[in-house]
Amino acid sequence: MMAHPANVIAVVGAESTGKTSLVHELTRVLSGRGVDVVMVPEVLREFCDAHGRTPAVHEQQGIAREQTQRILDATRSHDWVVADTTALMTAVYSEYIFRDHSLYDQAMLDHSTSALTLLTSLDIAWTPDSFIRDGAHVREPVDTLIRQTLIRHGVSFQVVAGTGAARVNHALSAVEHVIGGGAGASAALRGKSQWRWYCDNCDDGECEQHWLSRLK
Repeated sequence: MMAHPANVIAVVGAESTGKTSLVHELTRVLSGRGVDVVMVPEVLREFCDAHGRTPAVHEQQGIAREQTQRILDATRSHDWVVADTTALMTAVYSEYIFRDHSLYDQAMLDHSTSALTLLTSLDIAWTPDSFIRDGAHVREPVDTLIRQTLIRHGVSFQVVAGTGAARVNHALSAVEHVIGGGAGASAALRGKSQWRWYCDNCDDGECEQHWLSRLK
C-alpha cells in the first residue's frame, strides 16, 4: 500500500492513555483556529464494536491496511489529518498478543511519513473498557514495543504527558511547531493563540475532574 503523505499527526500509545480524547481535542482546537483538519478514528475499535470481540491473528493485516487507507483518503481532502493510531499499533499488538512480526515493515512504511508522531504516556490511570482492554499490566510492555519500534526505524516522536488541559497543551506545543507556519495554518495558529476546553458538565475549561472522565 502506498504510504500516506506527510500532513499527518499520528497519535499512538498503549491502551487507556487518552489517545482518542486527545485526537478529538486536537482536531477541535485546530479547526477552531482555522486549520483544515479532520480526525481519523481507530479501525480496531470499530472492528471490536461491530463484531463484539477482538480480532484474530488473520484479521490483523486487514485492520492495519484499513487504518492506513482511511488516513490516506483523509489527506486527499484536508490539509491536515489527526489519526487515532496508525498501522503501527496493529503491528505492535500482533507481536505482543500473537508473536507475529510480519506486519512491521509495511506498518512502518505507512507510518514513517507522518509529519509528527505523538506517543501518549502512561501517567494517567488505566480504566476498563469492556472486553476491548486487556488490563493495566499490558500498558508498559506495549509502550516499550512502540518506543523500540520507532527508534529502530529512525522515527522521531514526542511523548505527551500531563493530565487534563496540561496534556492537550503539551501536545499542542508539538503540533504548533510542526504546522504553525505551514500551508493550511491560520494566522491564529501561527500566533499560538490561547485555547480553552469546555467540559460537558460545566463551563470551566480547566476542570480536570470532568476532563479526566472523558478519558475513560
